[in-house]
Amino acid sequence: MASVKAYVLIVTDPAATRDIYQALQQIPELVEIHEVMGPYDIVCEIEAADLAHIPPILGERIRRIPGIESTTSLVTFPDP
Repeated sequence: MASVKAYVLIVTDPAATRDIYQALQQIPELVEIHEVMGPYDIVCEIEAADLAHIPPILGERIRRIPGIESTTSLVTFPDP
């Protein structure tokens, strides 16, 4: 089981939200993906083996999806 989780709050181009949601479903480390109403359009949960795996998932996979305008990441503290 993964020991580090991160929640990613995503703001999208409204015309691209559905396409972004489908692209996010192709990233295996994302264990939860939800379209939401409010200041963010999509919230997803990452599970990774350790903290070092989180930045590449964010920078190389999530943030490169066309139509994502901004992301806010919340990384949990590892379980003791």
